[in-house]
Amino acid sequence: MSWWAGADDDEPEFDESSVRVRPNRKGSKPRTKTRPDHEDALTGRILSVDRGRYTVMLDENKRTERRVTAARASELRKHAVVTGDRVDIVGDTTGAEGSLARIVRIVPRVTLLRRSADDTDAVERVIVANADQMLIVVAAANPEPRIRLVDRYLVAAYDAGVTPILCITKTDLADPAEFLNNFAGLDLIVFTSRDDAMPLESISTALVGHDTVFVGHSGVGKSTLVNALVPDAHRAVGVVNTVTGRGRHTSSSTVSLRLETDAGRGWVIDTPGVRSFGLGHINTDNILKAFTDLATIAEKCPRGCTHLPDSPDCAINEAVAAGELGDTGKARLDSLQRLLATFAVAPHH
Repeated sequence: MSWWAGADDDEPEFDESSVRVRPNRKGSKPRTKTRPDHEDALTGRILSVDRGRYTVMLDENKRTERRVTAARASELRKHAVVTGDRVDIVGDTTGAEGSLARIVRIVPRVTLLRRSADDTDAVERVIVANADQMLIVVAAANPEPRIRLVDRYLVAAYDAGVTPILCITKTDLADPAEFLNNFAGLDLIVFTSRDDAMPLESISTALVGHDTVFVGHSGVGKSTLVNALVPDAHRAVGVVNTVTGRGRHTSSSTVSLRLETDAGRGWVIDTPGVRSFGLGHINTDNILKAFTDLATIAEKCPRGCTHLPDSPDCAINEAVAAGELGDTGKARLDSLQRLLATFAVAPHH
């Protein structure tokens, strides 16, 4: 008989019923992935974004219209919510001071305007959602107009399904005719403006009933134009450095501002000025859409034509070489090929 099996074994018996089990610190119920439907959620428009707080307009154009401050729900932490988004919110939607609602859904977007840091960067930076027009603001001088930057705006607009409009400011400093010749083949509405004679009525008419995003190089007078169209906007206005010829960034955030006219209402979406506009996210098949005059000719190109200078039997190259499009056509083709050549060595996204 073993020594540990003897009758004199005095080891105490262990009673499991005396064990104390600590409650789960995260709750007594297991976490579930099922989320509430939020059938009582209200839909509103994102007007601005500021450090994790979103200004949302509810009941737009109704007697009960109000602005509500909201935060993003945890289930949306991996989804960007941007100016122009339509969102569903729950919680305290009164808009009272100190109240905070919660964004629980993003309504499917109609359009999405994006840019990247450069043409090889696949990481997109969302500028605005659901805009249907883009007003490209360019100065005739001080700073000098940049044809290539405008081309990039046009490509981004057509890729997003947004209608571009061109506004040339500071025409009292220089004649914009030569610059505008570069876009003669495009179906563009063009406004010309000077400090002492802004065509505010004509521009306002074009903006009524639309969500129009304003884009432009720093210092071109974009904020000045916004303040003239929306007097209570109070957007900061900067000056151009006389040495570098560059404008100082004044608008630091994207914000939606309501346009009020006798003809109706619209939305002006002001964006920070940029000196570059990367297109790393663009579908290269959409680049030609920014050059509608050349796109018509391209229908005669062979399948798979790259439209680059060394592309065999390219109808656009042949038409320009034959002088059918004049000097303007040559400039347009050069602009198109510069963009296509950039993407010929960059990843296709």
